[in-house]
Amino acid sequence: MAAQLRELRQQIKSVKSTAKITRAQEMIATSRIVKAQQAVAASKPYADQITSALTALVSHHVGISHPLLAEQPEDNRSAVLIITSDRGFCGAYNANVIREAEALMGRLREQGREPVPYLIGNKGITWYRFREREFAESWNGVSERPDFASAELIGRRLTEDFLKTDAEGGVGEIHVIYTEFVSMLTQQVQVRRLMPLEIEEREESKAVPPAYDFEPSAQAALDLLLPNYVESRIFHMLLQSAASFQASVRRAMKSATDNANELLGVYTRQMNQARQAAITQEISEIVGGANALADSGGE
Repeated sequence: MAAQLRELRQQIKSVKSTAKITRAQEMIATSRIVKAQQAVAASKPYADQITSALTALVSHHVGISHPLLAEQPEDNRSAVLIITSDRGFCGAYNANVIREAEALMGRLREQGREPVPYLIGNKGITWYRFREREFAESWNGVSERPDFASAELIGRRLTEDFLKTDAEGGVGEIHVIYTEFVSMLTQQVQVRRLMPLEIEEREESKAVPPAYDFEPSAQAALDLLLPNYVESRIFHMLLQSAASFQASVRRAMKSATDNANELLGVYTRQMNQARQAAITQEISEIVGGANALADSGGE
């Protein structure tokens, strides 16, 4: 009985320690979500303006062209950029992204295309290396605190590969799988085709785009704006994924803390029952001994 009590006390101590850690992680993730949301909001005006400028440019200059806008039916390789996290403790966040990426690559193979993975985040890199699968390029250390310099580096690599032919190791189209932050409780995995570019018009902007004058020329402006547009979209996706990751960490750590507290209650009840059983046993032994002494004395 004493051994059982010692074991239960050790388990209670261990669960309390775990609950403190998960609670601290939950509070840290909660504070980081606010910063991540602010970063997403801060990036939105630039993304909206560059989208408006490109929409106006393409709408008012008939015949204008750029390699990033052109379909490449002769190229059968498709890049798949997979945005995962650099660390865990985030529930099914990475598993959902990888599952959606596998489904997309399956659909691409059915269409006769060869998917080429590009990976962001240690979790995705580890998943591919563990299964000895090949990937074209990988980046880590940017998933939690994305910066535009990293998005620029990733965008340039993808753009360079898109402009190459299959024989040169290039790709004919680029897809991105990332997690969109909807709310503290909801994060959705999204699949977007990044290239060839599809300029997205906002729903609230139904009017005819303004006719800008571009200097030195519309074509020169397009050559400059399109790479920036690609990089800004990647940056926005990284920020969305970072906010979603922190929300997933918070939810997972809250669940772990709740489970630890529930387990703590179970162990406490078991320890109290064991203590009561030990006390009852000791009282029974004392009473039994007293009765035995009384009976022997009476004889």
